[in-house]
Amino acid sequence: MTEAAVRRYRSVFISDVHLGTRGCQADLLLDFIRHMECETLYLVGDIVDGWKLRSGWYWPQSHNDVVQKILRLARKGVSVIYVPGNHDEVVRDFCGVHFGGVVVARDAVHETADGRRFLVTHGDDFDAVVQHAKWLALLGDWAYRALLASNTLINRVRRRFGFGYWSFSAFAKTRVKKALQFIENFEQAVADEARRRGVDGVICGHIHKAESRMIDGVAYINDGDWVESCTALVEHLDGRLEILEWPKIRAAVADAPQPIPLAEPLAA
Repeated sequence: MTEAAVRRYRSVFISDVHLGTRGCQADLLLDFIRHMECETLYLVGDIVDGWKLRSGWYWPQSHNDVVQKILRLARKGVSVIYVPGNHDEVVRDFCGVHFGGVVVARDAVHETADGRRFLVTHGDDFDAVVQHAKWLALLGDWAYRALLASNTLINRVRRRFGFGYWSFSAFAKTRVKKALQFIENFEQAVADEARRRGVDGVICGHIHKAESRMIDGVAYINDGDWVESCTALVEHLDGRLEILEWPKIRAAVADAPQPIPLAEPLAA
């Protein structure tokens, strides 16, 4: 993979990594972490998939490398804040505890360099299925992982023919009316909570759909996931917020013309 420059940010937000599942794009996440520096890293839930690990153990070296990389950032002075989600809900029992420099919090309020305040929450509190019908959420999770398995096969074929990464599951999600209605309801509920808390906006994850838009005067930002879209939210040094699609950035770097090395001078 062609080398990319290290990018420097004030804050970085990632969620829905789902370590412990075959759909996790750990290698792409490792590549992203290697090419960024930040003062604060927010882990916005579902970093480890406890639901899947309870039914069967899957933990390749790349997943362990992600954990070690994050702990190394904390040791180097990066403020790492872990806001658990529903798949790693067991971590919520340790809110306020420090693990190797990582602080666990039920939610957080982040202030940007330009003075805006954002509620940081995973978002499952605003998902009626997760809150009131967990059995249905578990069934949906199983179906989702089956869809991701087909996604893996499709991309294996695409790579063989020289095509880049494409998310079949994300494509299907945007074509199903009920899924679109669920997403709209979720976004509205999260924005309403931000308004109730008196902040300027909300940063969340949970639904695996990166988005940045205004909802009735409140900034709604979803940092996406590292299963389908491989996206992160970054705050630049001036407070500007941007969603990065890492596969597209890496593809652009790979396609960029490389400098021609200077020829060595001829011997006299």
